[in-house]
Amino acid sequence: RSLMPRTLDSQLTVEKTPSYFVTKEAPRRIFNMSRDTKLIVVVRNPVTRAISDYTQTLSKKPDIPTFEGLSFRNRSLGLVDTSWNAIRIGMYAVHLQSWLQYFPLSQIHFVSGEKLITDPAGEMGKVQDFLGIKRVITDKHFYFNKTKGFPCLKKTESGSLPRCLGKSKGRTHVQIDPEVIEQLRDFYRPYNIKFYETVGQDFRWE
Repeated sequence: RSLMPRTLDSQLTVEKTPSYFVTKEAPRRIFNMSRDTKLIVVVRNPVTRAISDYTQTLSKKPDIPTFEGLSFRNRSLGLVDTSWNAIRIGMYAVHLQSWLQYFPLSQIHFVSGEKLITDPAGEMGKVQDFLGIKRVITDKHFYFNKTKGFPCLKKTESGSLPRCLGKSKGRTHVQIDPEVIEQLRDFYRPYNIKFYETVGQDFRWE
């Protein structure tokens, strides 16, 4: 609480931490703080997410094993190593079960990471509707940054400069053997289908 900004009764306080969704203790702790908390989860194709995760780690630790080596316990048998964090995080259906023990689905909103790039205003519109607030953020707040390859915030009325995510975002992904990608797609397929069925939303990752 001491780390949060002071807010009025009429204001919403939002906090973001990527690891919450996959941290076993998080749902209980948040529930004990406030069972009325609304939860927003950004998800993307788990294979792309894993490659992105690896690309970021590689930039900090160039001597780590190959993506393929970390992804499989035995590739010829198709045994994926679910203990590797980059793989485990994308098993959304598994992590969601921990949250549904404490929060109803109506208090959880899932944002498509792909649509956040192709239609940022549309996705932010849904977020604002979910939070029960006026749609203030619209198309006029975004522009597509060709260098980054994703949308950034335009200059606002207050006069601040355009804002883009830092240099750690938008890196070119490491090239992965298409057969490895296909094996991972096969691995994630049942988890994806279970996730779609649970949340009632098809993210079309197939």
